Amino acid sequence: MTQGKLSLANKSTDGSSCEQAIVAPSPPTYEEATVGISAPCYNDVEMLTEFTWDDHNIRRIFIRKVYTILLIQLLVTLAIVALFTFCDPVKEYIQTNPGWYWASYAVFFVTYLILSCCSAPRRQFPWNLILLSIFTLSLAYMTGMLSSFYNTKSVVMCLGITASVCLLVTVFSFQTKIDVTSYQGVLFVFCMVMFISGLLLAIVLPFQYVPWLDSIYAALGAILFTMFLAFDTQLLMGNKRYTMSPEEYIFATLNIYLDIVYIFSFFLQIAGTKRE
Repeated sequence: MTQGKLSLANKSTDGSSCEQAIVAPSPPTYEEATVGISAPCYNDVEMLTEFTWDDHNIRRIFIRKVYTILLIQLLVTLAIVALFTFCDPVKEYIQTNPGWYWASYAVFFVTYLILSCCSAPRRQFPWNLILLSIFTLSLAYMTGMLSSFYNTKSVVMCLGITASVCLLVTVFSFQTKIDVTSYQGVLFVFCMVMFISGLLLAIVLPFQYVPWLDSIYAALGAILFTMFLAFDTQLLMGNKRYTMSPEEYIFATLNIYLDIVYIFSFFLQIAGTKRE
């Protein structure tokens, strides 16, 4: 019976079926093979994107570059604050010439808009570093002038508090499993509350200064920018839901530097003692 099955199989394979050659399918073209596959890229719209970093070496270089520039910014700011606080002739000059403060504020505002809203200047070397340097000097001047109106011990104490808080927040952001980048809605609502409160204070305080109301606003501001510091720190880490493009090291440095300066300013407003 087995021989009968073999003979039927042999009969079914002879004739026209045996004459047909087995042809291997041709390989797909490049266009066919790449249909539906998009190469990873970073643009302005996707500056804040889902985590797509597979190469951890790129992330380490990015973080090292950001903190190197940030350290230089903080050292320059610390030097200017110390000069305006401890040097009496400089302190008297800047306090009697407030026009320099408003000029530095205009420079700060313009450079901040350029670096925040325009991708070409903040990515093109050396213009990105030049603009960041101008931004740092203008904000450092404003911070130094603000510090000159406070007692020296208060300035030193607030510098220490700010350094401690920033160090703790940075370590927390690197070690915690909590994804702060997913709480964008909370930060937005907090910002709106601070904005509306600031408008109300701007209307109320000129008529009658309320110290406790000013202190509460400063405390809320310190909390808000501490949260922003954790948010911006996790954006550059690359292991959370959202991350920042490795090309945006100037933007990342600007945000973290701005958070630290605002934290110091609010602490100075809370715990600082003004000169008599």
